[in-house]
Amino acid sequence: MHEEKEKLVKTTVSLEEEVLEALKETAEEYSRETGQKWSRGAVIRVALSEFFSRRGKIL
Repeated sequence: MHEEKEKLVKTTVSLEEEVLEALKETAEEYSRETGQKWSRGAVIRVALSEFFSRRGKIL
């Protein structure tokens, strides 16, 4: 089965230190739970996907 990868575009975002720490902790939790490496960027993408989904936008 062919899995299609999405193209990612690098961007810069300024976040509070507490948010960065929470992203790191969440990435570590997801990594333990799934057995796959999670990055802070991956956690941000999941969070944004959920945010837009709640607003009725399917990305």
